Amino acid sequence: MREGMLSASGTSTGSVDLSIVIVNWNVRDLLRRCLQSILVRAIPLAGASGAWQFGLGGQRAFSGEILVIDSASTDDSAYMVRQEFPEVRLFASPTNLGYTGGNNLGMTKSRGRYVLLLNADTELLGDALGTMVAYMNEGPDVGVVGPQLLWPDGNVQSSRRRFPSLCTAFVESTFLQKWFPGHPELRRYQMLDRADGVTGEVDWVTGACMLVRRETFEQVGMLDDSYFMYSEELDWQKRIKAAGWRVVYLHSAKVVHHLGGSSGQVSVLTQERFGRSKVRYFRKHHGRLAGEMVRWWLLANYAYEWAIEGTKWCVGHKRSLRAERMRGYGQVLRSGLRG
Repeated sequence: MREGMLSASGTSTGSVDLSIVIVNWNVRDLLRRCLQSILVRAIPLAGASGAWQFGLGGQRAFSGEILVIDSASTDDSAYMVRQEFPEVRLFASPTNLGYTGGNNLGMTKSRGRYVLLLNADTELLGDALGTMVAYMNEGPDVGVVGPQLLWPDGNVQSSRRRFPSLCTAFVESTFLQKWFPGHPELRRYQMLDRADGVTGEVDWVTGACMLVRRETFEQVGMLDDSYFMYSEELDWQKRIKAAGWRVVYLHSAKVVHHLGGSSGQVSVLTQERFGRSKVRYFRKHHGRLAGEMVRWWLLANYAYEWAIEGTKWCVGHKRSLRAERMRGYGQVLRSGLRG
């Protein structure tokens, strides 16, 4: 599909088993590896534009499509997709849609019974797709399936969670986590009391790779577009669970996640968006007072970090680095984490 074309094809919704939606922002080489890991077990379906057969004729064979939503990348990502993967459905946005906007667009344009939201900085291993689709086929009450995520070195990456409490907000990703990395609340939140090799129901899975049933998001709605990125998958799965659907961590499906390929390019904005999203989640689900408590606590955390960097600058330790970090923390503080 030509870059810039934002119209869906004439194929009807539900005409393929699986739609894979990949939102990309300036990670061309990782995106290429991601697409290659998907297509190693796929062949184009004759006479069906943009459709593939996955499983290569085995017992788990199913049809699918791949949609790449490129969010105004400047690294020729869209050109690479057009040239190297012409059967992939490309939607090139002139603006950065973020995780939420990009995935919502992909779901709108998708036509599968199931939709896989997949980060561009991931690589599927083995028959991960077939394993997830088969599990979803066997469980009509399952709304979301998340695979076991791995670091590039093969170690397990934490990807399943319990819903956060107000205590979680005060510990997770703050200086308290640095001081108390084994804090009981973190262990509860990250489900560290359960072995990595155990498949089972969880509260939510992280958004790097999520298989979602179409019926599920047609019932509860799509991702809340007031989140640009961060906490949107948590918010979504809280609504999904409240509607009676199960969320399952499936350890037998394995996906490598390089983590932060896009967000790591804009560290100050990343900090600000993370904080705003966290505040919004607690305001939405725990009330305005809880949201304000979290907002002021996070601002205090950034003020503390600014003071630490300022102290190191004063004693002459890597002054250029300290000055850069102080500017970043200062920007977050000036934002007030509002909006």
